[in-house]
Amino acid sequence: MATKGSLISEELLQLRELVKAADSIELKVTIPQHSYRPAQEALNIDPLEAQIRQVFFLDTPDLTLDKAGVVARARRVQGRDHDTVVKLRPVVPADLPAKLRKLPEFVVEVDALPGGYVCSASMKNLLPSTEVLPAVRGDKPLRKIFSARQRAFFEEHAPEGIKLDDLSVLGPIFVLKMKVSPATLGRKVVGEMWLYPDGSRIVELSTKCLPGEGLDVALQMRDFFASKGVDLEGAQQTKTRAALEFFSNELKGQK
Repeated sequence: MATKGSLISEELLQLRELVKAADSIELKVTIPQHSYRPAQEALNIDPLEAQIRQVFFLDTPDLTLDKAGVVARARRVQGRDHDTVVKLRPVVPADLPAKLRKLPEFVVEVDALPGGYVCSASMKNLLPSTEVLPAVRGDKPLRKIFSARQRAFFEEHAPEGIKLDDLSVLGPIFVLKMKVSPATLGRKVVGEMWLYPDGSRIVELSTKCLPGEGLDVALQMRDFFASKGVDLEGAQQTKTRAALEFFSNELKGQK
């Protein structure tokens, strides 16, 4: 008996078009607490090799930027250049100016996680290790740690009247990051643990792949962790969302 409906969902078709036009795909999963140790053992992670990071988000106390789909972030990285990012999401790659897509610091990426996906456009700026801390402490204007192109990108997409120097510093979040390449998996996996000031934490595993490889890589990752007895089933949390909400509530409580 015939039934109404489509063999391929509209959402899947939309994802296919986004992926085709993106620069890369990042597959992400947040793992439940009971799987922290099994995942560490499966990936042979040595926590003493983790890279330390501090992440600062810039927004208003009521998250005006976030509501407009704009993210402004500064990051301090142990042993490396520090950086800032201005991100816009969601985006449709075909709607972005060609001149932006040609810039080496501009990346269009699809983040895919169980239950959803989002396509974002990011503009990054590398900085000496002495630049971020004075800005987030208020010793120099925040706009100084963003490049001219980042500032123009921000001004084009931020809500009217919102300036970089007017934003509040939300953070920092203390982050431990590891990169491993298990021989039996044959690809790089990134593990991040985000430690929040209230003692909570989010652990995320991710891997990047080229457009067109997403489904195969997702199946490969699923089979790898299943073979190691690692349970990845559970509610998915977004690191950025958790951070923004935590510090927004903190700022509101200080009023």
